[in-house]
Amino acid sequence: MLRKRIAYGIGTLAVAVGLVLAGATLFPSVNAQSASGTASSGQQQSALLQNEQNTVNVVKQYGPSVVAVNVTVQGQRVNPFQGQSVPPQFQPFLPQQQQTLQATGSGFVIDPQGQIITNYHVVKDALQQGTVDMKNGAKLTVVFPDSQKELPIHVVGADPDYDLALLQVDDQGSVPSNAKPIPIGNVDQLQVGQKVIAIGNPFGFQSTVTTGIVSAMGRQLPSIGQVKVPMIQTDAAINPGNSGGPLLDSSGNVVGMNTMIIPGVAAGGQAGNIGIGFAVPANLIQKTLPDLKKGGLTGVYAQALSIQTKPRIGVSVIGVDNFPTDVRGTLNMPDYGAVVMSVAQGGPADKAGLQGPAYQATVNGQNYPAGGDIVLQADGQKINSVTDLQKIVLNKSAGDKVSLEVWRNGKKRTVSVTLEVVQQQQQQQQNGGSNGSGNTTP
Repeated sequence: MLRKRIAYGIGTLAVAVGLVLAGATLFPSVNAQSASGTASSGQQQSALLQNEQNTVNVVKQYGPSVVAVNVTVQGQRVNPFQGQSVPPQFQPFLPQQQQTLQATGSGFVIDPQGQIITNYHVVKDALQQGTVDMKNGAKLTVVFPDSQKELPIHVVGADPDYDLALLQVDDQGSVPSNAKPIPIGNVDQLQVGQKVIAIGNPFGFQSTVTTGIVSAMGRQLPSIGQVKVPMIQTDAAINPGNSGGPLLDSSGNVVGMNTMIIPGVAAGGQAGNIGIGFAVPANLIQKTLPDLKKGGLTGVYAQALSIQTKPRIGVSVIGVDNFPTDVRGTLNMPDYGAVVMSVAQGGPADKAGLQGPAYQATVNGQNYPAGGDIVLQADGQKINSVTDLQKIVLNKSAGDKVSLEVWRNGKKRTVSVTLEVVQQQQQQQQNGGSNGSGNTTP
């Protein structure tokens, strides 16, 4: 049975929380008096500690710049982390969520024009596929702190590779004057053990502040676009609804955007914090911001969404690293490459003899697709991820050839594939027994 947890997006539902009190008194009085009826000097409230005062100052300065992002589609609030892509054979290991009607994520003001940045997966369900245009019946709004007014917004640009989206309030004059742009910090100077502050809207509780430390740097995790991102790991409590909110350092600079958690599961089925959260590092936000401001959907994943009109191999694949280490060892799989999950009937890959899984292998009581091809290299370049293969193919034209080094059952061979446009219905006619809804490569 697969024992690793799967991290997933945390822009999600707002729920009602019932508090059960045990015993007659939950909190003792903070102003307990001496026998004489007056508070003793030792019981006087002391001044805030330096670390406490620092947190208070940061929150006062930049808390007004953190918003709740609300997504409505056809009259129902949707759950933004539903867009996270997980191969179907691994979906049973995700915590099961009850159907969600209301949802919210977070975001923060990023520039003097009042533009707001958040996670792409927070707003994805409100957008037409492959664009930043709104679906019919969809609505996006933001709510600033100390306000109940929902301000309509639209998506300017998005980059699924890094799970980022730039938003603009339709009426720019309605942005509160105290909602200052939060400055972007220098992640290169960030240290493990350093204090960080998270602000967001977990479970719909607006402007929630938590603190913690940087637990680790450079945790390689796939984004919604299946590009591996060197995430910042933190133990600051972030929960469903924190997606898109800022992770700040002691100077109030953004060092990351809270994006994923490895969840614990409550009795009611809701995912929650267990002290392992992840944030997109601020240097990637800074790098991506100019393209986001240009508008539209950008990045490798965005190109793949429009693949119907572009030449491709005609396969669906997932990365070898989606298989647990013990499974790879049992099946004698290579340590890298793209596993062919399905082949479009009559497409280029089919003509070249590529094959999907031949059977299901049972390892530790769990079934895994096996016996098919794994692409190790394309045009001499090592395939460490699905994105590597996508980039090579997307830069070619119909009629071009791509040379693939392919592994099957311990043997390697070289295959030449002539690229052509593969119709969507053709791609869906699959070989190999797997539904293959992993990443479709060109």
